This record gives sequence, C-alpha cells and structure tokens, in this order.
Amino acid sequence: MHVSLAGINHRTAPVEVREKAAISPDGLPAHLHLLRRHLQHGIILSTCNRTEVYITGSHIGDLEQACVDFLCKSMGLTESTAPYLYVMSDRVAIEHLFDVSCGLDSMVIGEYEVLGQVGQALAEAEKSGTINLPLRHVFESAISTGRRARNETGISRNPLSISSIAVNKALDIVNDIGGCKIVIIGAGEAGRLALRVASSRGAADIAVVSRTLERAVRITDTCGGRPVGPDMLAAELRDTDIVIACAASPHPVLRRGQVSEAISARPQLPLIIIDIALPRNVEPDVGGIDNVHLYNIDDLNELADNHRQEREAEVAAVKGIIAEEMEMLMRWWQAYSARPVIKSLMGRAEKIRAAQYHNSMKKMASLSEEDKLHVDLLTRSIVDKILRDPILYLKEGGSAERIDIINRLFGLNDGKDL
Repeated sequence: MHVSLAGINHRTAPVEVREKAAISPDGLPAHLHLLRRHLQHGIILSTCNRTEVYITGSHIGDLEQACVDFLCKSMGLTESTAPYLYVMSDRVAIEHLFDVSCGLDSMVIGEYEVLGQVGQALAEAEKSGTINLPLRHVFESAISTGRRARNETGISRNPLSISSIAVNKALDIVNDIGGCKIVIIGAGEAGRLALRVASSRGAADIAVVSRTLERAVRITDTCGGRPVGPDMLAAELRDTDIVIACAASPHPVLRRGQVSEAISARPQLPLIIIDIALPRNVEPDVGGIDNVHLYNIDDLNELADNHRQEREAEVAAVKGIIAEEMEMLMRWWQAYSARPVIKSLMGRAEKIRAAQYHNSMKKMASLSEEDKLHVDLLTRSIVDKILRDPILYLKEGGSAERIDIINRLFGLNDGKDL
C-alpha cells in the first residue's frame, strides 16, 4: 500500500496560478464525487494557499501520475502549470501533511486555521465516501500531531493569521486608525479574524459585507462592526479608507468599474485594498486606478517572513514531535501493508492443513469424534506456531523487502501448495 499526493501551494506558484486550482468549501463535494469516479479513494485539501490531492494504491508510479492527472483535469490546470506542481509519496508525503497540520508549511508559521481545514478535508471525504482506512489513519494522526504541537510548543503563541497580517499592513499605512473606515468583504472565518484584529487596533467604523445580510449580522453580533448587504457595497466604497477582501467566491466581487465609480466620488481620498481571497475577490486591473493601492496575498510575504523568523526557535521542537508521531504512524503503516501477505500466508497454510487433516481422517475412520477434534486442534496449533515468527517479522516492519522475502520463502506467488 502506498500514498501519494500532488499539490500546488504558495511556495511553488504565484497567486494567479493557485487561484485556478482553488476549491471553495461549497465546491468540495462535487470535486470529491469526481475523484471517486476516477480514483475511488482520496482526500482533497484546499486552503487559501494550497490545493492538494491525497490518494492510496498499490503501484507508486501509477499513483503519482493519477494524482497529477486528476489535479490538472478536474481543476482546469494546463500543461503550462506543471512546473508549479509538486508530487510526493509514502513517508515524504505523510511528513508533508504533518508539517501542514502543525502550521510549518503555512505562509504564517503556526497558524490555527489550517488544522481545522485539514479536519474539514477529512470530514468531507467521509461524507463523500472517498475515504479508506489508511487515509483516515494518516489524516487523524496528522490532526493529532497538529494539536500536540500547539499544546506542547510555542509555535502558535500569540497566533497570527493571513487576516491579521492583512489588517495590520493596511492600518500601518493610514495615519489615523481611529478615524479610518474599513470594509471587510466576507463573513467567514477570515472575515471574523479580520474584524477582531481591526477592532483591537482601535478602528471604530468597520462594515462587514456578505452575500446575505444574515451572515453579516451573525458575525457583527459577536465581534462588533455593522452588517451591510451586498447591494450597499458601492455606497460604502465612496468614503472607505481600507478594504479587506476575503470572501469565498469563485468570481471577482470588486470589479474595475465599481472601484472607478467609487473613486470618482472621492478623488483625493486614497483607497487601500488588500485581497487575501483565493480565487481573488478583486480584479487585478483595479490596481491601475489612480489613488488605489491594491495588494494580494502574495504581497504579504515579507511580513509573513518576518513572523517566520520569530518562530524559528519553536520549529525545531515541533519537528521533534513530528518525528515521534511519524515513527508510530510508519510502524502502523508497515503492519497494515503486511496484512494482505499475512492473510495470504494464513489462508494457504489453513488450506493445506485442512486438506491433510481430512485425508488423514479417511484413513483413521475408527477414531472417535472426540479424538478427531483433538487431532484437528493439534494441527491448527502446529500451524499457528510455525507461522508465528513469520507473521511477527512482517508486523514489526512490513516493508516491501520483507513482504518479498515471505512471498519467496513460502511461495505465495507461485500458485503451489506450501
């Protein structure tokens, strides 16, 4: 049994490539349905900075190609994006997932959000029926490792997020935080975090815009700010200083025409727009409008790098936890991989035992039923004792080499009896 992944993330591809592969939470079930039709078992992990497909199978070369093919075909990627993809298998793939769950592979080291996203990916795969035992165990182990890393190290102490970095960057540009007006587009988790950070920095006028007013009301009732329906966005832009765009939308929410019209009503007032959504909420050419300063998620890299350097001391401690958890998981994985050959070994031995027992009983018809039972139990016990050491040998490390040795020693692939 092997596990492979193919993916694209903030380390390998710019935002204009990553957004082509981005999958919204609402769109994930449809992609998992497609995956089930082609690959049967798999999990799709899509966050603001990565899209990855994890699948299991018997032949590693075929598995890796299947991952790449599915990622490209189902998500509209072309051959020109192939250089941005990465492919990993077995231990390397699993360790990468552990890094992701612990926040080590994030733009913001130690972020909390990604652990929930890994859990959601597993939950959606369960609902869609694309999960199998090996993938479930790998993802559950990764989630457990992520929790342990956050509980036992300072990797997430004073946690930051992309939302908080975006708000802090915008507020550091303006002169009067208390007097500036902020519009947050999106009432999901990213919007909630942005609202909390803006409020904590002293911003007093914060509007939250959502596709439905009810969603905006829910977030402002608990975190402050005022809810705004989508039909009022244009009016809000006429005197807004900062826009944080983080809506889960497959299409742009802010288009050049909308922003141009708003700017014409306040030509002397600059507008800062930070778009941290994937796909992007703001049409890129909005940045060409006079007095508009547009930033996307990749423009926050410098601030994220500074944060990463501050957390480097904790990375080593997290790596130590990952190493411990990886060893436990790999022992389980090797034992699981050995299950088919163990089953084959025991099945073949039992077939031979049963055949010899019945042949012998024909020649010993005078035996009582009780004696026959004793002989049956005796032969079963002998077989169990003979197989005990080979089975332990496999369970202690069901590597391909050990499996091959048992196959050859006991002739499990030659179709002959033991």
